[in-house]
Amino acid sequence: MTRFVIPPPATPSVAVADTPDRFPVRRIFCVGRNYAAHVREMGNDEREPPFFFTKPADSVVDDGAILDYPPETQNLHHEAELVVAIGTGGREIAEADALSHVWGYAAGNDLTRRDLQAAAKKAGRPWDWAKGFDRSAVCGPLRPVAATGHPASGRILCRVNGETRQEGDLAEMIWSVPEIIASLARSIELQPGDLVFTGTPAGVGPLERGDTCEVEIAGVGGVSVKIA
Repeated sequence: MTRFVIPPPATPSVAVADTPDRFPVRRIFCVGRNYAAHVREMGNDEREPPFFFTKPADSVVDDGAILDYPPETQNLHHEAELVVAIGTGGREIAEADALSHVWGYAAGNDLTRRDLQAAAKKAGRPWDWAKGFDRSAVCGPLRPVAATGHPASGRILCRVNGETRQEGDLAEMIWSVPEIIASLARSIELQPGDLVFTGTPAGVGPLERGDTCEVEIAGVGGVSVKIA
């Protein structure tokens, strides 16, 4: 029997829609620059191949959370995203087989300390402090594939205090979900419990104290958080 010298941390998890069940979270991968309009608004080349960054599993946040404004930033941004939950692991996964590894989908919000990210980019440093801070991976209730199918199109939007800030379509993703899964699995072994945030459309912008931020994706669901 293993004896831990301190209590082991709880397993991070996200809700499963319409049930009391939870989906355990192992790792969180995020795709950078996956909508052409967002790539252009950030001043980058939309023809780049996909690249990834990560967030800690315990940065995940459920729908309805009230979040403190994070420290060391004056420019917290929302980023509405489709989240893919991996149910079957593997490496070297072919695009044609990729969707069979998906358990379900959710609406997400990749919170970003934009000023820290800009400073890291300028210095050629990693984005960890800008992207992987506490409670930065907002994820709505997951819906299984049996309920959603595999959404390749549909409206994705973000509202702040009822005002639409981001609006796009999943069909505008540069790299599709099968391409993203296949690309990840060439470099690492995906495992059940991995979440993949698939990138955000144009219109990212700041959140202030007191704001309510909602993300909705047609056929998938939504997620809402408030900045305390």
